[in-house]
Amino acid sequence: MANPTDKPLIVQSDHTLLLEVVHALADEARESILPFADLLKSPEHVHTYRISPLSLWNASASGLGADEVLERLEAYSRYALPANLIVEIRTQMDRYGLVELLPGPKGEIHLHVRDEQAASEVFLEPTIRPFLLDEGNGDARTRRVAAGNRGEVKIALTSIGFPARDLVGFVEGDKMEMSLRETMTGGAPFQLRNYQKAAVEAFYQNGSPEGGQGIVVLPCGAGKTIIGIAAMARLGVRTLILVTNTVAAKQWIREILDKTGLTKDDVGEYDGSSKEVRAVTVATYQILIYRRKKDAAFPHMDLFRRENWGLIIYDEVHVLPAPIFRATSEIQSRRRLGLTATLVREDGRETDVFSLIGPKRYELPWRDLESKGWIAEAHCYEVRVPLPNDVRAHYASADKRRKYRVAAENPLKEEVVQRILARHVGDHVLVIGGYLSQLRSLAWATGAPLITGQTPAAEREILYDRFRRGDIRILVVSKVANFAVDLPEANVAIQVSGAFGSRQEEAQRLGRILRPKAADTRFYSLVTSHTSEQEFALKRQLFLTEQGYHYNVIDLESPEAIEGHLEAGKPADPGWVSTT
Repeated sequence: MANPTDKPLIVQSDHTLLLEVVHALADEARESILPFADLLKSPEHVHTYRISPLSLWNASASGLGADEVLERLEAYSRYALPANLIVEIRTQMDRYGLVELLPGPKGEIHLHVRDEQAASEVFLEPTIRPFLLDEGNGDARTRRVAAGNRGEVKIALTSIGFPARDLVGFVEGDKMEMSLRETMTGGAPFQLRNYQKAAVEAFYQNGSPEGGQGIVVLPCGAGKTIIGIAAMARLGVRTLILVTNTVAAKQWIREILDKTGLTKDDVGEYDGSSKEVRAVTVATYQILIYRRKKDAAFPHMDLFRRENWGLIIYDEVHVLPAPIFRATSEIQSRRRLGLTATLVREDGRETDVFSLIGPKRYELPWRDLESKGWIAEAHCYEVRVPLPNDVRAHYASADKRRKYRVAAENPLKEEVVQRILARHVGDHVLVIGGYLSQLRSLAWATGAPLITGQTPAAEREILYDRFRRGDIRILVVSKVANFAVDLPEANVAIQVSGAFGSRQEEAQRLGRILRPKAADTRFYSLVTSHTSEQEFALKRQLFLTEQGYHYNVIDLESPEAIEGHLEAGKPADPGWVSTT
């Protein structure tokens, strides 16, 4: 253990931060820097964070100033802060808001730069010039742009390092009478938690022109749907809610009817089987991006434009498809709220989310919510399973992509799953994977129902409902269960395979079991040892490590060796080991 009088952080001139994990102040330092730094890697002893322009802009948008960022770094830094990093932090945080979009006459927008030197740089930029409608008319710091280009201008400004504060405001949209219930339909009392109220107010910004746009980041199980519903009630306008699938759509509708005074006549479902457009309409991303041919138009995308929406809610905003990005760029005049457990996008388009939906308005570390009992205390285990000799030869001869699949479908994982299940009799268990052949085999071996993308929506709902009631205790599920599946009773997840190094998927899958409950919450990730799957597992775990979770490694010589690590449904706990 390091001397606790030392400081745990080393701040480097390349914008990286090295955090000594075993230091007594490590957790405190991690929570302090999390609002403005992103975790890059986290081996056992030293975690590496990076301060980026986007992380600083989000921090600035949430109300954090450069002075406070520097104070936090100085509080935990073992050495003096590098001079170039101090300058960079002040420069980037000052840049957020240096450019403003202001309302202008006749459907135009004024692009205003508060500093004349910066104005010259912005207005001469080749990616900005095509949007300018004039040469200033005597004002060197202001230009006119067309309102229809509002989204594209913001993307261009962000790309050159001048993220804009959008103060143009929004069309009000049609009014809608809506109030939150004090008791739910079953008679139980209902009220917002303090952090949910704070999230709504951070989004609304007292009705200012800058309010009504942005992203709330909270873990699965923390009630992001409730925040969306509360935002609807706060604004009282017609609302379009976009979700990942029909199961999520039905869950949103159930929650709206359960916790507000709206009736079934007020809430519509718009997806492959239903086309109801009402005061509140819940639509799937899939139906909006549906088209008959690759080069054809999107026939349902007009849903964005033909109704006078006052608010658009993007559930799981980190998975927005590209066509939705384009549509969102076109309809910048509508208030928009993004909800997500993680801003990580595997395609690197976090800046597009920032530009088009808005900056991060509210976030709470997962561990904070866990400590207060709002989400379950989760224990994560990486179970390393050996690869049989006959399969290892096949693995060695495969190409890079095929190698991952061979490792992911390691046949010995099935026996490990069976042994884990035997120790969790009575628990509600989700067996989650990415390959259908593997899942079918597991479903057959365990006798558990299988839910995949091919399972009809009605059948999924029946199985989910039986799982909630306890009629069935095990479900084998594909990636369709990654998002917005409300299974509060689930307390054990066994991940047998995943989408390469997807951090967002790891976070979503852990989120399936985070609803608070009396039962112990366990997340097992089965990984084939000494293969590319083990390497990708390090990347998958990165986001959760950033939130303060650690994976306890169980390294098996054979499947039956798992018995030595399990006792009465609880794995032995030889000490938490961060492996990411």
